[in-house]
Amino acid sequence: MNNIKNNTALLSSLDSRSRKILQHIVESYIETGNPIGSKTLSKKLSPSLASATIRNVMSNLESLNLLKSPHISSGRLPTETGLKLFIDGLLQVGDISSDEKSSIEALSVGTGKSLKDILSETSNALSGLSNCVSLVIAPTFERAIKHIEFVPLDNAKALVVIVDIFGLVENRIIDIPKGTPIVNLIEASNFLNSRLAGSTLEDVKNTIEEDLLNHRKEIDIVSEKVIKAGLAIKTGDIDYPSLIVTGKNNIYNDISTQEDFKKINELFEKIEQEKTLTELLKNSLSGTGVHVFIGADNKLFDYSGCSMILAPFKAKDNKSRAKTLGAIGVIGPIRVNYGRIIPMVDFTAKAISKLFK
Repeated sequence: MNNIKNNTALLSSLDSRSRKILQHIVESYIETGNPIGSKTLSKKLSPSLASATIRNVMSNLESLNLLKSPHISSGRLPTETGLKLFIDGLLQVGDISSDEKSSIEALSVGTGKSLKDILSETSNALSGLSNCVSLVIAPTFERAIKHIEFVPLDNAKALVVIVDIFGLVENRIIDIPKGTPIVNLIEASNFLNSRLAGSTLEDVKNTIEEDLLNHRKEIDIVSEKVIKAGLAIKTGDIDYPSLIVTGKNNIYNDISTQEDFKKINELFEKIEQEKTLTELLKNSLSGTGVHVFIGADNKLFDYSGCSMILAPFKAKDNKSRAKTLGAIGVIGPIRVNYGRIIPMVDFTAKAISKLFK
């Protein structure tokens, strides 16, 4: 948050000419990766704007740590600070195509799917559309249940099919008494469904256990054992990993040196650590919308040559308060097309959020 305030203050201190020159230098860098000189800028901006004037502005931007010069006689490149300032205040964000929107929305429809499948498919689509690595920090909350059913698998196991209030499906395999008749599985399903009423198993566990004691004569002992096995299930964070990473080859294919390969490997190793995930999710909660992490913004990206664009997805409770459940985003080269990727990540996060309304 402080970085955003600092960038806002710094941007407001620049006149329109300085902003325009900084914007063109960053856009040229994102497109080519090469430094750009004052003569080239003069031709791009306006022939009436002298190269000497542009050099003076570039020198001033360099003194503000917004530009750097790889060599004494070369043109200028943006620093990480300059790139971040461009993203925060000068970037012209576009919109994604209707076909891209349709692809994302089609995959993030929840009814009849598991949350793991939805997040994996959406992550894969985002990776393909962005040509970057996609990652999802999955939600870890227990969801209220709409319906539960016990389906026999063999002589001693049953499949528990759980449909939550969002229409998402989770499956669990439990042990049941050997030779349990299907009538007992139906009785156990009916008993639980009559008491769940949009609650989590954890919420109603004590009440159901008390009901079992009070209705012991009415409930078959085998059905009671099935019910207790069902109560032992925790929904939510067991059915899927806390992190889904898709499309790593999008980065590895562009690596040309062993040193870069090592840096990227270390980046992914750190990202997959629980502590790092917690930190990333915490950072994505500050403010609203899409967050861009570059270099000094996060130690993960300080030396990897990559950036991360991340947006939280949320659910609303009965009082219409938004609760952040997780985040989705992409990791790509520092020269990624931010104007295209930022709205894509934003749209995807909002599409997933619709699952939880």
